[in-house]
Amino acid sequence: MKHISILVPEGAILGSIEGPRQVLTEANKYGLAQGGPALFEVQLVGLSETVRVAGGKYTVRTDAHPNDIDRTDLILIPALDGDLRQTVAANQGFVPWIVDQHRRGAEVGSLCVGAFLLASTGLLDGRPCATHWMAAREFRQSFPQVKLIEDRIITDEAGLYSSGGAFSYLNLILYLIEKYAGRPTAVFMAKAFQIEIDRHSQSPFIIFQGQKEHADETIRAVQQHIESNVMERHTVDELALQFGIGRRNLERRFKRATANSVVEYIQRVKIEAAKLQLESSRDNINEVMYGVGYADPKAFRQTFRKITGLSPTDYRQKFNRATVVSG
Repeated sequence: MKHISILVPEGAILGSIEGPRQVLTEANKYGLAQGGPALFEVQLVGLSETVRVAGGKYTVRTDAHPNDIDRTDLILIPALDGDLRQTVAANQGFVPWIVDQHRRGAEVGSLCVGAFLLASTGLLDGRPCATHWMAAREFRQSFPQVKLIEDRIITDEAGLYSSGGAFSYLNLILYLIEKYAGRPTAVFMAKAFQIEIDRHSQSPFIIFQGQKEHADETIRAVQQHIESNVMERHTVDELALQFGIGRRNLERRFKRATANSVVEYIQRVKIEAAKLQLESSRDNINEVMYGVGYADPKAFRQTFRKITGLSPTDYRQKFNRATVVSG
């Protein structure tokens, strides 16, 4: 039987505590119904007997204090709420125990922006990590030593796991159930909780906003020009000439300021505009393509799929209300 410690930090999001607990508990019931033993011993672990979560709207009664648990197999860190730096600071009491348990063989997984607390332990330094795409910028600023993989749903390395944003944490829970209890149990849980199993990317859900919280005013002007002229077919050389910057200098400064190359930024701006058209209009794919400055259908589709993980047609079917209702 695997011992699983679900942390209950101050300021946690309630659903990412109760969701894993419920799925793991139901997995136990499934195992027993199949004539086997219970699979997991699940405990809620907090720094006090009662912990306020979800902005103080709920109080969770914990089962144990970290000091009461000599050995655990898996630690799950739920998503956090509010100012992430303040919330991480308020929960540093967990850190020595997490680090000690990991050194003694325990695995550790973070759910959504719980990655901030996991990263604060130092265990993720030099390793890949996923978190909510909306928190990617803040995460990179806070933990530049961690290899953030913005589009990933799950990362798994050296006994450390992380999941993408919001309810995609359930995919990590299924992944761990499959690892510990086998594919049939994971598939049954996916069906019971109606979770789309084997999702690998949160790319279809990412809204590209562009990093503008930097001090390079010239680069910010280049960004604004790209975003205000989506239909234009920008090149790096033309932008460098227009803004009076050498090409190499432009590329270096742009990457440093935005975390994207100039070409990547142009592509992301155009594809974001195309996504909005696909979500809200009845324009055909070629009309959308021309509207964002592409002339080559193959190049447009390849770039769209690279960024979103879906074809333009599949994206429209997924997010266009008229298409969903008629389907």
